[in-house]
Amino acid sequence: MKLSSDFRANILHFHKILDVDTNFDIVYHTLEIGGKQAVIYFVDGFTKDEVLLRLMQAFASIKPEDMPQTAHDFSKKYVSYGETGLEDEDSAIIIQLFSGLSCMFIDGYDKCITIDCRTYPARGVTEPEKDKVLRGSRDGFVETLIFNTALIRRRIRDVNFTVEIMQAGESSHTDIAICYMKKRVDENLLATIKKRIENLHVDALTMNQESLAECLFPHKWFNPFPKFRFSERPDTAAASILEGNIIILVDNSPSCMILPSSVFDIIEEADDYYFPPVTGTYLRLSRMTVSFLTLFLTPVWLLLMQNPQWIPEWLEFIQIADEQFVPLIWQLLILEFAIDGLRLAAVNTPSMLTTPLSVIAGIVLGEYSVKSGWFNSETMLYMAFVTIANYSQASFEMGYALKFMRVILLIFTSLLNLWGFLLGTVLCALAIIFNKTIAGKSYIYPLIPFSWSECKKRFFRGRLPHTEKAN
Repeated sequence: MKLSSDFRANILHFHKILDVDTNFDIVYHTLEIGGKQAVIYFVDGFTKDEVLLRLMQAFASIKPEDMPQTAHDFSKKYVSYGETGLEDEDSAIIIQLFSGLSCMFIDGYDKCITIDCRTYPARGVTEPEKDKVLRGSRDGFVETLIFNTALIRRRIRDVNFTVEIMQAGESSHTDIAICYMKKRVDENLLATIKKRIENLHVDALTMNQESLAECLFPHKWFNPFPKFRFSERPDTAAASILEGNIIILVDNSPSCMILPSSVFDIIEEADDYYFPPVTGTYLRLSRMTVSFLTLFLTPVWLLLMQNPQWIPEWLEFIQIADEQFVPLIWQLLILEFAIDGLRLAAVNTPSMLTTPLSVIAGIVLGEYSVKSGWFNSETMLYMAFVTIANYSQASFEMGYALKFMRVILLIFTSLLNLWGFLLGTVLCALAIIFNKTIAGKSYIYPLIPFSWSECKKRFFRGRLPHTEKAN
C-alpha cells in the first residue's frame, strides 16, 4: 500500500499494522513541526535517544512559513543527522523500522522520512575463541553487520572494495552483505551468488549463515566435506577479498563465508602468514600431516591388530598387552560417540564448573574405564590423540567430515579386513575428488587439475603477495 497525503489515514493504518497498543517496544512520539502534525515511530533499544532528542528540538524551532512543500526538500533542509531516505510503500517502511531506522510522518506529505540514527546492542570486538592466532590482530567479527563491514573496510582502503547489501527471508528480512574487489572478483560467480540470493524463497534464515549456505548450495548434501570456509577473523576476510574471493556477511552472525573454498583454503589459517615463510610452511605442513593422521591412525591400527603377522619387529610394541573383553571395533566406535557426548556436555557446562568436571571426567573415564575392562589402554591412547589432533585446524565442518570418514573406514576394515580398508580409503578419496566448490571447480585444485606452481603455493608458504605493489 502506498502512502497518501492524508496524515490521519496514514497514522491509523500504521497503528493497526504495528499494533502499538500491544507491542511495548514500538514507540511513537507525536509533535508539531511548522504548524503541522507529525509522528515519529521507532523501536526502543535501536535508536540513539540523545540524537533523536536533538532532532526533535530542532524541528520545534521551524516556523510555518519555512515549511517546504515536499518531504524531499524537508529532509534535505532540516534533517541534519546521518542518512535520510524517503519511502512511500508500507512494507518498505516496516522493514526499515524493524531494522532500527526512525520513521517520521508529517501532515501533507505523501512520503515517510526515514532517519538512520540507529544503534544495535553489541558485544566487544574481541578475539574469537575458536579462531585464535599466536601472533596478529586480536579483533573479531560480532553479531552486528555494520561493525563487521567496518572492520574489513578499515583494512582495505580502496575504491574497488565493494559492499552490496541484500535481504532474504519473508519474515526475517535478514540483511546480507556481499563484499568483493572489483577487477579481481570472478564476475560470473558473483552474478550467480547474487541471483541465488534474490531467488531465495524462505520464511527466515533461522540459522543465519548455515541456512544461507544450504540455500546457496543445495546439491550433494550427503557429502560431509564443507563447501564453504567460515572465519571469525576480519584480517582473514580482508586477505581473501584481496585474493579475489567473495565474502558474505549475514546479520546476527559473528563470522563470514568465504567463496569459493577448496579443501586447501579450508585448512589454511592466519598463523601461516603471521610468521616467516619457513615457520609458516612448517605450521601448514604440520597441520596437513596431523589432519591426515586423524583420518587414518585408528583404522590402520585396527587393521594391524586384525593381522598381527603384518607388524614388523620394530612396531611390535603397538600390540595390545592386556586381555580384551570388548572387541576393538566396538571400543573405537563407543569412544567416537562418547567423545562427542563429552564435547556437548562441555558446551553446556557452566564455566565455573568446566575445569573441575573436566578433571573428574578425565580421571574416571581414563583410568577406571581401563580397569573395568571396557577399554584397553592402547585404544584410549590412540583415541585421545585423534581427539586432540582434531583441533589442529579451525574448521568444525572439516573436523566432522574427517570423523565421519574415519568411522566408515573403521566399520569397513572390521567387516572386510584389508579389502574393507582399501574400499573405505577409495570412498574417502572419491568423496573429496568429486566434491565441487560453489564455482563448480575442483575441490582439490591444484592437484586436480594439476598445477605445479599453485601446488607450491598451497604446500609451502612463500613471500607474501601483498608486499609487492598491486598492478
